[in-house]
Amino acid sequence: MDLNDSTSLAELMSRYVSTETGFGVPKDGWRICLAHEFKEKRKPFQAKDVSLSNMIEHVSLGVRYLRWWYRKTQIEKKAPFIDMFRALPLRQIYGAPLGGIGGGSITRGWRGDFCRWQLNPGMYHYKTVIANQFTVCLRRCGQTVYQQVLSTERPPTLQGWNWGYCGEYAFYHALYPRAWTVYHLPGQNVTLTCRQVSPVIPHDYKDSSLPVAVFVWDIENKNDYALDVSIMFTMVNGSGHKDDKSGGHWNEPFHLEKDRESVSGVLLHHQMPVNPYTLCIAAREKVMRQCKSRSSRFCLKGLSQQFSLRYTHYYGTKGDAAPSLSHYALTHYSKWEESIDEWQRPILQDGSLPAWYKSALFNELYFVVDGGTVWVELPEDADISGGLRPEDGGLPAQPEVVKDYGRFAYLEGQEYRMYNTYDVHFYASFALIMLWPKLALSVQYDIAGSVVQHDPTERLNLMNGRYSPVKTRGVVPHDIGDPDDEPWVRANAYMIHDTADWKDLNLKFVLQVYRDYYLTQDEQYLKDMWPICQTVMETELKFDKDGDGLIENSGYADQTYDGWKVTGPSAYCGGLWLASVCMMCKMARVLNCESVYQRYRDILERGRAAFDKLLWNGKYYNYDSSGQSMSNSVMSDQCAGHWFLRASGLGDDDYQAFPKEKICSALKSVFDLNVMSFSDGQMGAVNGMRPEGVPDRSSVQSDEVWVGVVYGLAATMIHEGMIEEGMRTAEGCYRAVWERMGMAFQTPEAYCEKGIYRSLAYMRPLSIWAMQLALNNRPNHGKTTDTDVGQD
Repeated sequence: MDLNDSTSLAELMSRYVSTETGFGVPKDGWRICLAHEFKEKRKPFQAKDVSLSNMIEHVSLGVRYLRWWYRKTQIEKKAPFIDMFRALPLRQIYGAPLGGIGGGSITRGWRGDFCRWQLNPGMYHYKTVIANQFTVCLRRCGQTVYQQVLSTERPPTLQGWNWGYCGEYAFYHALYPRAWTVYHLPGQNVTLTCRQVSPVIPHDYKDSSLPVAVFVWDIENKNDYALDVSIMFTMVNGSGHKDDKSGGHWNEPFHLEKDRESVSGVLLHHQMPVNPYTLCIAAREKVMRQCKSRSSRFCLKGLSQQFSLRYTHYYGTKGDAAPSLSHYALTHYSKWEESIDEWQRPILQDGSLPAWYKSALFNELYFVVDGGTVWVELPEDADISGGLRPEDGGLPAQPEVVKDYGRFAYLEGQEYRMYNTYDVHFYASFALIMLWPKLALSVQYDIAGSVVQHDPTERLNLMNGRYSPVKTRGVVPHDIGDPDDEPWVRANAYMIHDTADWKDLNLKFVLQVYRDYYLTQDEQYLKDMWPICQTVMETELKFDKDGDGLIENSGYADQTYDGWKVTGPSAYCGGLWLASVCMMCKMARVLNCESVYQRYRDILERGRAAFDKLLWNGKYYNYDSSGQSMSNSVMSDQCAGHWFLRASGLGDDDYQAFPKEKICSALKSVFDLNVMSFSDGQMGAVNGMRPEGVPDRSSVQSDEVWVGVVYGLAATMIHEGMIEEGMRTAEGCYRAVWERMGMAFQTPEAYCEKGIYRSLAYMRPLSIWAMQLALNNRPNHGKTTDTDVGQD
């Protein structure tokens, strides 16, 4: 199939029988008929999917994990941060989440169901609450002529409700942070358009933090007589959790008039032993017009009372903010939409960009809200420096950006429950630094403060079975904690490896520091981070054992691809190392540290020569330098270091780590083999490919496609002028995930060519914003119009 046609998109709408297009629905986005059924069904990765050779190799790890899992679940009665025995089954139902950033989220599925709940930050509950519905009633001359629950379901409960709306007359359209559902009412000549609006607005650090969403209904009456149309919103006090039946919950009506605007609603107070919360539904009082009219405005909020979430900076910490928040949302959502339109318009009107890309770019941002995200205020007595002050090479106790904008964290994935997993954030961080740069810098300060910390507590490493300190000084941590354990304090993932072995994490810190400075020009940030960069690079230099300017790997030494064994310098870590050295040279020059510049300049010269000698094979960089049977596999992510150089305005002249002709040759090899020779070029780039054109199956990860890595690879291609190849590479992932597999708003970490996926709703695909950064740097960018290319 030619990916540039609209076959798969048309399939999503093939069962739609109406000709109605709704009111104000944009042409770009993800669109699906409510009657659609996905043909492709996949299952989560399980132990039986591991090859016999890999199973034998990792049997000791399996035994250790099983013992740990049993203790965690059966003795401590807690959920494992990664549960290999209870992977989430695929439910092909999810739509755009409701709410702003960092205050919890509720997901409304594309069929209209309220079906995914995150009211306790970082902890998810997957349950459809069937009573949470919109119901329409049409009245003519005082008589009801039509009444319908706007749901295709036919549940065994609430039998007095008129269920079973025909999904063939409705469609859902998402362009995050908004979504539209268009309902044509059969036989009534009336069409309803429900618009869902969440305040997720780039560079807005107030309204984007609000735990609110607004539903706006537009009604089109094409009859030649007037109708009274009413929309009813029903909601249960709870989320379908077993705690709903524990008792003690109560509801409270309210009315608030302010600035000549009135809002009425109901507060649903949910009492729990831990983290009680209040849900709120409200409507703005407004005189209705008949015939074609803009109808009800409903507002939905969920307020957690456990943390000093960012919105409390503006609405207080007493837990009584729901009425004021409702009033604000219902009277300001139009301004949110103006800001959203202003942000999205240049991209949507860029005729050089295909429709699938515009949908992917904005809809993948769902994870910024629905990634277990938490955004909290910094307590007055907080100290994030790790105990080392600036005069000793450390950080301020309260850096200005953290004090002013708070602390931010998001999960590696809804199934991999670790906050700010750093090797994954390396990819996803492009969305933050481009749209909410203060949050990206806040994350960096948190990580930097942890670098200087040392925790000598001995903990078992599951991978190798050895005990080692929880945290080694001078090393970037894997993550900052589990929301079900001790969030912000200690990383459960330390159990997988010894932190001192994760060479790529330190390098990724350095790479992000300069990229962030380049994009923000925040000089204070660079000055604060400079001593931390020097600390982590000194740690890395210990692995340059033969003095050739190139660090060596051994075992499972890079955290990103921790399922692949590495021997000696590798394309991935070696490339990150050279890029980091290059950036150290640049930062030294910016900060007028000539001696440091000269030192790293010398390392760069020696390292470049060693890298080419050990890894370049004439077409691409070998996976590693061991000379073993699989060392010449083609790794899709082999140019990751160069990618960050390009994203930071480097990669040429004095700050070139890799020859341009070799990068282009390597990218062409990846495109020819990992992309076009894998699944007919329709599924993105497989992680590892053999030179003869078959996937590398030497590890449990080498034959997977990682969506976030593919987006980063596509960005690298675009930086090098390979725009068509980059777009084709990324398009395969979007078509597979969003249009064939039914994984909208739950993009996984990985999938194989057939049958299985791994880790739904994952952080890394936010890296698609790296593609937009690369596209922004195109020559003559912005000079095309909507008629320049055909749209899907």
